[in-house]
Amino acid sequence: MEAVPRTLLRDRAYTAIRNAIVAGDIAPGAVVRDAELAERLGLSRAPVREAFARLVDEGLLESKPQSYTRVTPVVAADVRDAAAVVGAMHELATRVAVPRLFAADVEAMRTANERFTAAVGTGDVDAALCADDELHDILVRAAGSRAAAATIARYTPLIRRLERRRFGEGGTCRSAGLHGRLIEACARGDVDEAVRVTAEIWRTLADLVDADG
Repeated sequence: MEAVPRTLLRDRAYTAIRNAIVAGDIAPGAVVRDAELAERLGLSRAPVREAFARLVDEGLLESKPQSYTRVTPVVAADVRDAAAVVGAMHELATRVAVPRLFAADVEAMRTANERFTAAVGTGDVDAALCADDELHDILVRAAGSRAAAATIARYTPLIRRLERRRFGEGGTCRSAGLHGRLIEACARGDVDEAVRVTAEIWRTLADLVDADG
């Protein structure tokens, strides 16, 4: 059996810690220690330290050398900045993707939106956000822009922390109807309308940030 490459161990540590932070399992302000997390993940300390460095760069952790590494607070201004960047990338992806979509892609978007609507109705935050990601990822993949995809992947976790908290506090989601309009625009091949609806979807998130701020 071949040894697991070091890069995969680093990525495994990064994904696990990032997901725990986004889900709130590691709370804002909590101090994280590489030795403790390495033991919990069944890894050595080296890949956990590498994951820490990446998460600091992405704004989910903050570190003071020789003192502490801790989870950053959810700051409305930071979320607003991230949402502006991610929203712009989704608009770009939508503009490029719509002419490339197949009927199967549009049907997959409809199916994802059905799951999203059902999850919001039952208050299943994990399922709702997963379905939301699936729907928009169809457009991102069709666009084929690595830069847009990487930017979205980097900054979305900052946004998801606030979304999860708002859902947990009984917040509502207005995106199901907007998703429906987006899907119909995609089905018609109406690029301009699809981009307008995508922008509107991200404006609803800006409203969420302002309400929290």
